[in-house]
Amino acid sequence: MAKPNRYLITKLREAASNIEASADYSWGHVGRCNCGHLVQAITPMNSKDIYESAQRHKLDEWSEFANDYCPASGVPVDNIIDTLMEHGFELEDINHLEYLSNKNILKALPGGFRYLEKGNKEHAAVYMKTWANELEKELV
Repeated sequence: MAKPNRYLITKLREAASNIEASADYSWGHVGRCNCGHLVQAITPMNSKDIYESAQRHKLDEWSEFANDYCPASGVPVDNIIDTLMEHGFELEDINHLEYLSNKNILKALPGGFRYLEKGNKEHAAVYMKTWANELEKELV
């Protein structure tokens, strides 16, 4: 799981708030999905910028980007992943965030363990908030 730090905790909460407040959420769109919203919180990129960067890589999902990631490639989407990793992310966090699947986060959800639905913006937001809370606990 990601290395706990104040910046990442703040950005996870910011992305969750943006998802909750936004009609601009779409799990199938690389710039408006779970990872897309976090990238928007961490970088100056908007959903269109993220989409255009991703299209150069000829893949459709963040999990594919993570699987094909090469830090020396110079491919724009790999540069985005570099930025996430500079802020404490691990590659597996990308897959977990897209699919809302990290068991440690799911166990910590308000109300207890349950599976969340990918593509459900409320579930994405609660996952990010819970993740931020768990990272914050690790800082103490």
